[in-house]
Formats: sequence, C-alpha cells, structure tokens
Amino acid sequence: MRRHVYLLAGMIAAVLYVGPSLANTVYVSNEKDNTVTVVDSKTMEATQTINVGQRPRGITISHDGKHLYVCASDDDTVEIIDTATHQIIGTLPSGPDPELFVLSPDGKTLYVANEDDNLVTVIDVDKKSVITEIPVGVEPEGMGVSPDGKTMVNTSETTNMAHFIDTSTHEIVANVLVDSRPRFAEFKPDGSQVWVSSEIGGTVSVIDNASRQIVKKITFEIQGLRSEAIQPVGVRISADGKKAYVALGPANRVAVVDTQTYEVEKYILVGQRVWQLAFTPDGQHLISTNGLSNDITFIDTASDEPVKSVTVGAMPWGVTVAPN
Repeated sequence: MRRHVYLLAGMIAAVLYVGPSLANTVYVSNEKDNTVTVVDSKTMEATQTINVGQRPRGITISHDGKHLYVCASDDDTVEIIDTATHQIIGTLPSGPDPELFVLSPDGKTLYVANEDDNLVTVIDVDKKSVITEIPVGVEPEGMGVSPDGKTMVNTSETTNMAHFIDTSTHEIVANVLVDSRPRFAEFKPDGSQVWVSSEIGGTVSVIDNASRQIVKKITFEIQGLRSEAIQPVGVRISADGKKAYVALGPANRVAVVDTQTYEVEKYILVGQRVWQLAFTPDGQHLISTNGLSNDITFIDTASDEPVKSVTVGAMPWGVTVAPN
C-alpha cells in the first residue's frame, strides 16, 4: 500500500512540475566571412561558429530540425549541415548563385531562386536531385510557399514581378507587377494573401492569393529619414496573422504593421542595415539580422521592443530557428 502511495505521489509531482522553457537554436548566415553563427535563444548568446561555403545567404532548417540548409551563393550549391554535429554532410544541386529558397510544407521539396540564370530550381531533398527548373523573370530572389503547399511565389528583382507558380505542374499561373526590386514573399498563415517587399520602391504589396490582385500597397515614413533610405526587405507574419514585421534595410528599423488595417503601428530600432527576420517557435521573439553592425537583435513580440543584440559574424544576412 505504501509503495502505491509513493508511486501516486511521484506521478502527481511529475504532472504538476513545469520545467524551464526549452531553448531553441538560432542559425545566422554571415555572407562576408563564410560562416554560420549558432546562438542559444534562451541565453541570447553565441555558442559556436560553423565554417561554410562562400557567401552564405539563404538559410533554413528541415521541419524535423535535423538538417540545416545554407545557400553557398558563390559556390553555386546548397550545403546540408547536420544539426547534431554541426558538420557539413552533403550538398544539393541548386544551380548557379542560389540566394533564397523555401522548403515545402511537407519538407520534401526545396524551391531555390537562381539569380544568375533566371530560374527557380526545384529539388527533391531526399534524393538530392533536381526535379525541374522553372524559367522566371530577371534576377529571381524572393521565395514563398502557401501553407497548403499548392502555390509557390518567386519575385524577380529586375522584372519587378511576383510569379505565382502551381507546385503540381511547375507552371507560372499569374504574374503580378509590383514596385521596383522585390526582395521577399511571405504568405499569411491562412494562405489568403502574400506580402511582397519592394526594396527600391519602398513598399510592400499585399496580394490576394485567390484573385492574384494587389489589394493594398503599404508605404513607410520615418521622421528624420529620407524616403530612399527606407528599403523593405525581409517580411514575417505572426502565427495568428494579426501582425506583419518588415525589415527596412538602411533605415535600421523593423516596421510593425496591423494586417487588418494595413497601418504601421510602430518602428523598432535595431542594428544597422537590417536584412532578414525569423520568429522563435513560441512566437515570443522575432530576430533580425543587421548586416553592417554584425549583430542580430532579439525583439519581444508582446511589447515590440528590442531585448538584446548579439554579435555574430561579418555581415549577417539570413536567420532561421530550430523547431521545438
């Protein structure tokens, strides 16, 4: 009887005990010194540096967290890193000058923008082979995929278009003209819209995914800054779909936008030349890469205030966070 009481007490204690929140590993690509910096999201400290190929930019992680994918742009390849050992264990045939990519929701397909040859390369991740190449506009860069995996969007910097591609046929089904030098494409969590940033145009075009029509163009004004210094690049939308965050390049700020009203609620001052953004899995923090100050900034998404900046490698460009 006493043994059963002890067992029951232990079970109750185990249920009631709430352990500390788990840290997630942050990976930052540094295009100037050919490294990836590893950062602990809980302590907000850099823990390791991984040497990778030349000019790493785009970076993402497999949905199971086991593999990191890095665009080694000047080596014309995508490197695969084992997240357990932080060793490069292989490559994917990306095509020339891969810059940005996006992983399909099922984790089986990687869509890569090849800036030099105006193609999107579609890669079978498991087989490490090219499925097809899709001709797009001049200087493709931005890559986004709908939550249902049916639609992929590529932006072409010089053609100034967002190309909507059917992932089952690999055919372009719509071309939407946006403002000058589109750099990023981000779907809302419900798949209803895709937000496309235009760096030189200084706008974000909100495109309806059903009609493929622009429903709103968002502009940005910051007191004391010239309009040409406000250059939208990376875009991320919160999991509840209520807030969009836009990296504003040399403006050194991240804009917070209400996705219902399309009004800018706040500008968050971060480091110099903010490029890309990534959420931690719990959504409590947003991380920005600041290319000219060689750091990243953790932003508290409840208050939309910067929490801490962490020094990383030279010219940080991309950022991704390991899943839970």
